[in-house]
Amino acid sequence: MPQTIINHGEERMNKSIEAFKKEIALLRTGRANPTVLNNVNVVYYGTPTPLNQIASISVPEAQVLMIKPFDKYILKDIEKAIQLADLNLVPVSDGVVIRINFPALTESRRKDLVKELKTLAENNKVSIRNIRRDMMEHLKKMEKDGELSEDDLKRRNEEVQKLTDKFIEKIDALTKEKETSIMEI
Repeated sequence: MPQTIINHGEERMNKSIEAFKKEIALLRTGRANPTVLNNVNVVYYGTPTPLNQIASISVPEAQVLMIKPFDKYILKDIEKAIQLADLNLVPVSDGVVIRINFPALTESRRKDLVKELKTLAENNKVSIRNIRRDMMEHLKKMEKDGELSEDDLKRRNEEVQKLTDKFIEKIDALTKEKETSIMEI
């Protein structure tokens, strides 16, 4: 039973890490990155459809995204959806494809992005610590109910702490990696 609590907590921590990876993928670096458009939905035949399902997105140059719709008649709809997504990107259509130029980031903008990144990292660390707290509360309840000895409780709490430390280190590593890519010119 205590192992079930720990396994469930580890699963929740893994989900938290995956969510963090998705969040930081949306932070813009100096290069064009197709993941910036992951949350863009285009109304296609009356249905909101993810952009990557109705168009191919490529990076022909370091600071240019090119979107080529599978159906050329939805070019205007894609352009409108990108503008409505509030990504501070300007789509330019030539009638066949849409190009989005990513201007080089200024030093102050890079620093702002790093601040935002660190805030996201701290929020996810808090989330991991909350999961740890829940796990420890469950284990304490088991000890109170007589399902777990005091020594077992101590061992399990140490195991939970090691697991928490491992996930906090993952967040730190992901943050450092993303910070390096943001500050890179």
